[in-house]
Amino acid sequence: MAQTDGMALDPANIVRSERIEIDAPARVVWEVLTDFTNYKAWNPFCIECDSKLEMGAAVNMKLASYTMPGQVVENVEYICAIEPERMISWELPYMEIWPYPARRDQIIEKLGEDRCAYLSTDAFFGEVGTHVMRFCGDWVKRAFDDTAIALKARAEALYAARKAA
Repeated sequence: MAQTDGMALDPANIVRSERIEIDAPARVVWEVLTDFTNYKAWNPFCIECDSKLEMGAAVNMKLASYTMPGQVVENVEYICAIEPERMISWELPYMEIWPYPARRDQIIEKLGEDRCAYLSTDAFFGEVGTHVMRFCGDWVKRAFDDTAIALKARAEALYAARKAA
């Protein structure tokens, strides 16, 4: 069970990326999303990622700052949902030293054998959710849209190369 389950959530405090259709199978998109070591090769927002594909595993990330160009922000969240070829989620639980709980869901929707769609959300929980949304909602949206576009390019290129081989 995720630590954010049951926490108060205002639907207005959810950032959603654009839903991007990808000309590659869901399994290829899943492979890209769960190949944490290679995020640096394609992801413009999460420029470094270290984790294991296990429930509760720490996801150690270096994120490109969208408010301070050239700055990198270190972030640690924890895997809280794994549904192969459909969804991976991680969360930032409530902590007294950082009372801003959040959960990111990356969702893959199968559209056929060789096509799928991708959507990412970030939910900001609790009484501070509105404050967090006002402070960072716009740049999180931009970061997630950039990630979705880059994921599409990476998955389509991998799939095309495999078909050509």
